[in-house]
Amino acid sequence: MRALIQRVTDARVTVGNDIVGETGPGLLILVCAMQNDTEHEARKLATKISKLRILKDESGRMNRSILDADTPSALVVSQFTLAADTRSGNRPGFSAAAPPDEGRRLYEYFTDCLYDLGVPAQTGEFGADMAVTLTNDGPVTIWLDTDQS
Repeated sequence: MRALIQRVTDARVTVGNDIVGETGPGLLILVCAMQNDTEHEARKLATKISKLRILKDESGRMNRSILDADTPSALVVSQFTLAADTRSGNRPGFSAAAPPDEGRRLYEYFTDCLYDLGVPAQTGEFGADMAVTLTNDGPVTIWLDTDQS
């Protein structure tokens, strides 16, 4: 699985005119299930993100995880475009992404894993045309791929 994590002061996702998920200070997690990913990769990614020390401590240093936050909070948004293959031509290919049904299942399982680890997470709407608004704090943006960790 792949994820792009952004430390945010706030973030929200809307579908049409409706806010479907939001967070205050915490993490915006864009996530994509890849071909052949299983629950193992989803759990591994959720565990890594929950322990990633990218939040500020009292000295302003990146030394706290989302689990260390006073009010841990995350917004998880499915984003199959993280599977983009741009090696050939100018139009990205997305065949490395998991099929939609499996992608949805692993996206929901990943979010459930975050909950189980103690990270309350709201979500976007899988497969919808979403608008994501955020204020990146830092900015801090981290790329994770379970194939590379």
